[in-house]
Amino acid sequence: MKKITDTIFYVGVNDRVTHLFERLWSLHRGVSYNSYVIADEKVAVVDTVEVAYASAFMQNIEKAAGGRPVDYLIVNHMEPDHSGSIAALRQRYPQMQIVGNAKTLQMIKGYYGICENLLEVSDGSTLSLGSETLTFYLAPMVHWPETMVTYGSVAKILFSGDAFGCFGALDGGVTDEELAFEDYYDEMVRYYACIVGKYGAPVQKALQRLAPLPIEIIAATHGPVWKRSIGKVVKVYDELSRYAAQRGAVVAYGSMYGNTAGLCEEIACRLREKGVEKIKIYDLSSADISEVLRDIFLYRGLVIASPTYNNELFPPVRELLEKISERTVKGRLFGFAGSYTWASAALKRFAEKAEKCGWETLPCSIEMKQSSLSVTDEQIDAFATAFSETL
Repeated sequence: MKKITDTIFYVGVNDRVTHLFERLWSLHRGVSYNSYVIADEKVAVVDTVEVAYASAFMQNIEKAAGGRPVDYLIVNHMEPDHSGSIAALRQRYPQMQIVGNAKTLQMIKGYYGICENLLEVSDGSTLSLGSETLTFYLAPMVHWPETMVTYGSVAKILFSGDAFGCFGALDGGVTDEELAFEDYYDEMVRYYACIVGKYGAPVQKALQRLAPLPIEIIAATHGPVWKRSIGKVVKVYDELSRYAAQRGAVVAYGSMYGNTAGLCEEIACRLREKGVEKIKIYDLSSADISEVLRDIFLYRGLVIASPTYNNELFPPVRELLEKISERTVKGRLFGFAGSYTWASAALKRFAEKAEKCGWETLPCSIEMKQSSLSVTDEQIDAFATAFSETL
């Protein structure tokens, strides 16, 4: 439990045990599940935590509320890592009203069978807790359809749900006055790329809707509570949701026996010589896919190379292309290289995918037959020159 203002307390928990977020994305530094208590004339809890941590969560609430009963539970987002303790909280406080929009209340019924003491709110609805007044703003598809955010006008605090969140447990503090923004930057970008990346347009709409509000605290459901870093955090989400990117390149490849890998190492060296200073190289058979996606969101250029495998692209390469397509990544420059031993298919499959997704591609590509002996220095140089100039 941590005091944020005179009446608002952090009552979340750290998870340093789970290795895969959503059973998909690696957690190198754990993750926090953030919840908050507003101890005004009425006591409100904003979001809950993953059910495995319900016991510690309840203790935090009782301490923050000074033993008073909870009057309201505000549900901004129904994903189970945030709604998982709703049933336990209702059991502890049976008269507590659960506050959510129509889609939220339907999900509460579907997930937890709770149908009573529900308070439906709509976009722009308000709720007085005494000194503090809460206003609710719908933010659909950031990143679920029921998502909303809650604004406290007295504290000038935005309870933002998953927006402005990041991976990483909280190490010894809660706010960015105790934790360095730089320590969470990569985890914020990685979180956005993996979890929110598909929903750039809804994020932009939400940012524009909330821009007029005077916000001095952002209390997300993952990661630090933002106070002094609000400008930086909003800038990160604004740039990522517009698919803005730095000049740089990700070189990602699949390689069974090292020949395609060797070609990519040479391409990366040539790109550096041509003035591309920021380059990240990934072997997709061993790389953490969440880190690859993070860097694709950060850098404008992407070189992908694959051997022909069963007349298709190498499976880890196909997986990456699907994840890029799912996230509707825009404004990127794609360069392709293919390799084969007896039957060429990789470049054809790259071209088909690029055309289907409307990707910007180089007019030239590289195809290697059997080994690097079939690729000339002039081909690599022409590829690197075209890529650098177009980038």
